[in-house]
Amino acid sequence: LLLFNKPYRVLCRFTDREGRPTLADYIPVPDVYPAGRLDADSEGLVVLTDDGLRQHAISDPQNKMPKIYWAQVEGVPDLRAISRLRGGVRLNDGPTAPARARLIDPPHLWPRTPPIRYRKEIPTAWLELTLTEGRNRQVRRMTAAVGHPTLRLIRWAVGPWTLAGLQPGEWRAVDQDNESAKRAGE
Repeated sequence: LLLFNKPYRVLCRFTDREGRPTLADYIPVPDVYPAGRLDADSEGLVVLTDDGLRQHAISDPQNKMPKIYWAQVEGVPDLRAISRLRGGVRLNDGPTAPARARLIDPPHLWPRTPPIRYRKEIPTAWLELTLTEGRNRQVRRMTAAVGHPTLRLIRWAVGPWTLAGLQPGEWRAVDQDNESAKRAGE
C-alpha cells in the first residue's frame, strides 16, 4: 500500500499518449494501481495498492469509505450553504448523499503552481468536506451548486490514511499488517 501526494496537473494513471505528467513520473514501484482517482486539477492523497481486493474495498462507493477534502471556494459560504452540503445536494446525476461539511481556517499548505486566480474584490474561504461516495468531480459540483465554486481542491484523507508529512510528489509505503508508515527509500 502506497500513499502519494499527487501534485496539481498530474494524471492519476501511469501512461499518457500526450506526454502529460503521470504517476509513473513519481512512483517507481511496479504493479501498483490507484484505489480511486483524482482529477488532474485536484491535489492530494492517492492510495495505491498491488492488491485487487483491497483496491476494490477502498474505491467501491458501496463500502462508504470516508474521504476528506479541503476546498478553497469563491466567497464565504453561509450557514444555509453549509446546511445544503450537509443534507445532500441535487446534481444533474441525482442527489448526493449527505456530507460532513464545515468552514475551516486556511490550512498550512504548499504553494500551488500555478497559483489560483486571485480577485481582490471576491474573498475566498476553506471548507472541509467528508464524502462517502465518489462521483466524478463531486466536490466541485457540490460547492458550485451552493453558489461557491471550488478554486483549489485537496484530498486530505482516504479512510485511515492522510497526507500528513507528504509534500507534493512524495510517497511512502504503509505496512499493511500494522498500518505504520515508512518513507520510501528508507
